[in-house]
Amino acid sequence: MDNVLQMVWLIPLLPLIGFLINGLGRNSLSKRMSGIIGSGVILFSFLLSLYVFFNVKGGNSHLAHYFNLIDINSFTIGFDFQIDPLSSLFLLIITGVGFLIHVYSTAYMHEEDGKDYAKYFAYLNLFVFSMLLLVMGGNYVILFIGWEGVGLCSYLLIGYWFKNVNYTNAAKKAFVMNRIGDLGFLLAVFWLLNKLGTTNFTDVFANLSKLSTTDITGITLLLFVGAIGKSAQIPLFTWLPDAMAGPTPVSALIHAATMVTAGIYMIARSNVLYNLAPLTQEIIMWIGLATALLAATIALKQNDIKKVLAYSTVSQLGFMFLALGTGNYIAAVFHVMTHAFFKALLFLGSGSVIHGMHHEQDINNMGGLKSKMKITYITFFIGCLAIAGIPPLSGFFSKDSILIGAYEHNKIVYSIALFTACLTAFYMFRLLFITFNGKFRGTEKQWNHVHESPAAMTVPLIILAILSAIAGFVNTPALFGGTESLTHFLSPVIQQTHQTTLSHATEYMLMGGAVVLILAVISWAYFKFKNYEPKEESSAFGKILENKWYVDELYNSILVKPLQAIAAFFNTIVEKKGIDGMVNGVGKAVNYGSRQIRLLQSGQIGNYVLLMVLGILVLFIIQLFF
Repeated sequence: MDNVLQMVWLIPLLPLIGFLINGLGRNSLSKRMSGIIGSGVILFSFLLSLYVFFNVKGGNSHLAHYFNLIDINSFTIGFDFQIDPLSSLFLLIITGVGFLIHVYSTAYMHEEDGKDYAKYFAYLNLFVFSMLLLVMGGNYVILFIGWEGVGLCSYLLIGYWFKNVNYTNAAKKAFVMNRIGDLGFLLAVFWLLNKLGTTNFTDVFANLSKLSTTDITGITLLLFVGAIGKSAQIPLFTWLPDAMAGPTPVSALIHAATMVTAGIYMIARSNVLYNLAPLTQEIIMWIGLATALLAATIALKQNDIKKVLAYSTVSQLGFMFLALGTGNYIAAVFHVMTHAFFKALLFLGSGSVIHGMHHEQDINNMGGLKSKMKITYITFFIGCLAIAGIPPLSGFFSKDSILIGAYEHNKIVYSIALFTACLTAFYMFRLLFITFNGKFRGTEKQWNHVHESPAAMTVPLIILAILSAIAGFVNTPALFGGTESLTHFLSPVIQQTHQTTLSHATEYMLMGGAVVLILAVISWAYFKFKNYEPKEESSAFGKILENKWYVDELYNSILVKPLQAIAAFFNTIVEKKGIDGMVNGVGKAVNYGSRQIRLLQSGQIGNYVLLMVLGILVLFIIQLFF
């Protein structure tokens, strides 16, 4: 373990070095060199993460202390890294998927000029550095520093094409909505410091007996508020679909390997704390379930290929929070891992389609692409099977473990979750069939331009497709003769409150029923969309879904416009007429008074003598009466 501690600091340092080289040298580096540096540092971090993973595989855990970040009389906060099975798993996800996205970006962003190309890779490297800092932090303060870092990088990358006002507005929206959640996180950290005098994970979890039930409930709820913002749950979910404004590889990085999984990681890391807060867990479960269902219904009627995937991510995150709320932490982490593979695959696959269609994103203008983009089609198809939960692909195992936990916790919750899983299969295969099947609905010029993407883009797709197909076997349940390897691997860190008590017969029935339903939904989607023709008019309910339940409009009416009105009042009445009026009034009064007083300077001696006499009289009166 000592060897691990001697080099573990290199894992986040390498992406930081890549950020500095590409950022400072963007005016002189060639595009080829920028891509090599940006991708290379992530590859080396991945190799080091593999080394760490195999060293903690036996359950080893260690806290690496480097220096004191804050050192005052009442408390000390160290710059510490927590090296254990949970952090090592996330290191592999972040650096592994992150590396594939970097390689993919070298081809996808080829149209950018050298300076912007280097800046893009600098931002990507900084994003990965921030996420690594988040999952490696040994206390809530270091975790929060990484937490804020990914928020900053999301702003930079979503608004990468900053000359487009809509894109910059999307970046600002993501930044502001995340700040709302981050306030909750920060208040929880202050609460812990006030009660325990420490934010170290080991010290906090060892001293929970010093906290009252009110303390634990308050702290866990505030931490969850932070997770709501970062992981896009109701009511702070609307920033994530708008994050599609950034380049497609950025969307893949945000949705699959970084940022939105931060909330899942934080709650899984704090599982000991959440096990003592049943009220918070119940709230997490219902918010996760509601988010999963709401986002899935919206995805049914979206026509932007990236927007469908964006709402899919929000929905899948809802499933993960559902698992956390039922105490099924390992199922949530398992789904984070499988989702990272198939969602990165789907986003990069959509990027390949956009690349082949020369920046077209409306699926109504696609169709029949599988004949010209066979690799993209096959890999995208595998991704759809995985996210739909078709056995034996990865999504089947991870989503099934969530559904089983929901069934044991609450049958109503299970029914809603299963219905949402069916919606997932429907909107994903709707997307697949409309995009790749039927006849082409774009222009002849677009069809002539359609082509398969270069190897730098298709090779990551193939690797992610393989991982999406086989990753579920790392936690094969005993029902299928497996040993649940991931559960045993994470057990030293995660105290799982959920333990399956169902018989194998019941599990077979639940799994089989879910698979049959999903296959029926896929068949329905096939017959409905195999020869798709866009309709000019939608039903009333369809328009509601197309407009995303008018949530943005609701927020705009009840929050944005009133705040803008208040801001306009303060700007016009308080600032301009009040403060500015007072300050400017003083200046005008002095100016006016000066103009009048200068008239006394007439140059006539008689006037001066008169003023002198009047002055003497005034002084005499003052002396006499006062």
